[in-house]
Formats: sequence, structure tokens, C-alpha cells
Amino acid sequence: MKVTLEKPTAQRGVVVVSIELNDYAPQVEKALKDYRKKAQMPGFRLGQVPMGIIKKRVGSSIKAEEVDKVVTKALFDHIRQEKLPVLGQPLPDETQEPQSIEKQDNFTFRFDVALEPEFDATLTSKDKIPYYDIAVTDERVDEQVKGFQQRAVHPVEANEYEDGDVLRGNICELDEANAPKEGGVTADEVSLMPKYFKADDQKAYFEGAKKGDAIIFNPSKANSGNEAELGAIMKLPKEEAATHTGDFMFTITDISRMKPHEVDQELFDQIYGKDAVKSEEEFRARIKEELTQQFAADSDYRLLLDVREYLEKRVGKLQFDEDLLRRILKASNDEKEAEKIDQEFDKNLAELQWHLMRSKLIEQTSVKVEPNELRAMAIQAARFQFAQYGMSNIPDEYLTPYADNLLSDENQRKSLVARTIDTKLSSALKNVVTLNHKEVSLEEFNKLFEKE
Repeated sequence: MKVTLEKPTAQRGVVVVSIELNDYAPQVEKALKDYRKKAQMPGFRLGQVPMGIIKKRVGSSIKAEEVDKVVTKALFDHIRQEKLPVLGQPLPDETQEPQSIEKQDNFTFRFDVALEPEFDATLTSKDKIPYYDIAVTDERVDEQVKGFQQRAVHPVEANEYEDGDVLRGNICELDEANAPKEGGVTADEVSLMPKYFKADDQKAYFEGAKKGDAIIFNPSKANSGNEAELGAIMKLPKEEAATHTGDFMFTITDISRMKPHEVDQELFDQIYGKDAVKSEEEFRARIKEELTQQFAADSDYRLLLDVREYLEKRVGKLQFDEDLLRRILKASNDEKEAEKIDQEFDKNLAELQWHLMRSKLIEQTSVKVEPNELRAMAIQAARFQFAQYGMSNIPDEYLTPYADNLLSDENQRKSLVARTIDTKLSSALKNVVTLNHKEVSLEEFNKLFEKE
């Protein structure tokens, strides 16, 4: 067996694998014997079919299979042993001459491989990168306090309707004379939120309404005929409710107003746990600390983007064998994706360039992901999901099952690995390059992304 590398260009290599009969004959012989043990044919006992018949029936296909195994192993062994910087999977060379499994004993196979371009992405303290420190202002803390208050809203009784209140009462379907309709729909303990009516004229009927008031309105117009909404109001199957398109009388029995929670010990305990925070001053300080950490993570993310932009300008556009890369992408996708690959090729090429640069930075900074770090990132992701529903301060032991579920999904796991690497890489790069610190407001920081 002989394996060699040809390099027609700096971006493309051709791995040539030449094998002779003795490189695969033992494997073919063993495969034929194994097949014979299980072969069944009329007139012969199990495992006693003559080898001549076996070879005639399946000899060529078994030979082809074993040759493929030997060649494939030799190809990838060579790539690994020679540490070839290959992009994607090798493909059969399009100039490969046809070969006959039945007539040949010696074979030569050629494989095209896309090679990584050579470039230097090493960073040092001479490299100056902007770093944006996001100011945590009192106004930002105020917004967060209000957000916590809104999450912990509780209903209070009100006497007069204001926009956003919940009205409870009874409904009665009316006839053309605005009298209770004979055999019409009636329902008790109905809840309405006029704020979410689609028709402004229907909302207006409830302005300044008080307990005991009887308001005439049209549920169908108020909800643009939405069957589900009408079914909930009339307490009927939605298809039946949709047929009642006339006016109704709603008699108010109760008005509930959702009041933001007071900034008190009960709120502190809900957010951070029993007695973890004991005063408004401590509450605001804790919020400011969390915002500082959150903004620091955002600033680190921005640092990676600026490092990418800096390196792309310094290194310039990397050279690839674009035709071969297209072939590789299309070979790993179905025909339906071929057009999409062509449309997004330039974008994918830019991402490939950053991937190669990022890999060199990872190697320079010796960044790697430890199992405990990946688990911590999964728990953080689970915590964020719960926080979106207003559930904060959940102990890690309760989040662990959710984190394990994220890690069990291959796509989620890859995403978490990438996030962990980026987090560690940002931290490491801050000790490598020179950071040009600039304090900005959150609004100014967000504007950095608008042009992108």
C-alpha cells in the first residue's frame, strides 16, 4: 500500500491511495467465509454452500466492500498521522479513471481535500481592541426595580374602572329593543378586560364604569369575531358563540386592579430568598451588582466581535478553493439544499474564515471546556429560561434536571459548548491584548449593533 499527497494548489490537495491484492485479500477471504456460514441455498445444508458458488454470487460485492474499507482507513489514517489541515470531508477526485472490481487486483484512488489556508492570527499586547464598559445608572436600577414590582403584581379591589382593570360580572343577550332576549345567552361570573378589545368604540363604553353599572356592548365587534374569545365570554362552545353577533348587557359585580408590589421585605424575599436582602438599599445594591455582571458579559461578547473585525482587517480575505468547498457542502446535503448553498456561500465562507481564526485564538490561549464548566453553563441557561417567566433565585439543585435535559440534546450541547468557549476566550483575550476602555450608556452600546 502506498499513500501520497499531491498539492496542485495551496488550497487543494489530492491524497492518492494505491493498494495491491495482498492489502485486502485476507479481509475478503474472511468476509466470504463469514458469509458462507450464514448462506442458505436449496440443496445445501446451512453453512455448506460451496465457496465457488459463494464467490460467484457475492464475490464482487464483498471485494468492493473490503477494498472500500481498506482505502477509507488508509485515507483517514494518512490525514490524521500527517496532521493535514483538511476542511470538510475528502471527495473522490473528478479526474479519477474508472476501475473494475472484477478485472483488477491493484487499485489507485484519488481524493480531493480542501486545505486550510496558512495565516497568522496571533495577538499580543501591541494589538489594541476597544472595550465598552456599560454604565449602570440609577435610572437603570429604577427600571429593574419596577420590573420586579410588575412581576409580583397582585389584585386589589377598585370602585371605578381604569384601563387595564379586570371586570367581573354577568352578561345577558339583548334583542333589538335592548331588552333581554327570549332564550338568549346568559352567563354569570364572566371576566372582561376591555383594554384588549380590538374595537375602540367598544372600549369606550366602559370608561369610568363603576360596580353595579350595566354596560351595553357588542362582544363580537369588541373581539373582531374571535371565536375563542367569544366562547370564553359566553361560556359556550366557540362555534356556537360565534353565531351570537348582537348586543349584550354586562352588569359589573367586581373591579380588580393589578397593583405593582410594594418595595418591601416580601418583595425582597420573593426575588432573592428569605432574608437574603433586608432593606431597599441592599435591594438596589444587589440589582446594581447583577446588572454590572450582565453588562460585563455583554461587553465581553462585543469584545469577540471587535477582535473578529480587527483580525479580518489585519489578515485580509483568506484564500480557499471555493469550487471544491461548494462540492463538499453539496455532497453532504440533499439536492433541495443545493440552491440554498449557492445563495449563502459567501456568508458561509465568512463564517468559515472566523472559525479558523477563532480556532487559532483558542490554541494560543489554551482554552478548553471542562465538564464542570459545561454543566455550569447549562445551569445558567436553565436559570435564564426560568427568569423569563419571573422565577428567579432558584437553587442549582432544582435546575440540574433541566440542565441535564439541555446537555442530552446534541444541538443544545453544541451550542452550550460554543458559548462556554466564547466566554472563556473573551476572558483570556482580555489578558492578551491592550483594551481601549470606553464607558458608554446601554443605549449607546446597543447602537453599536444597529449597523450590523
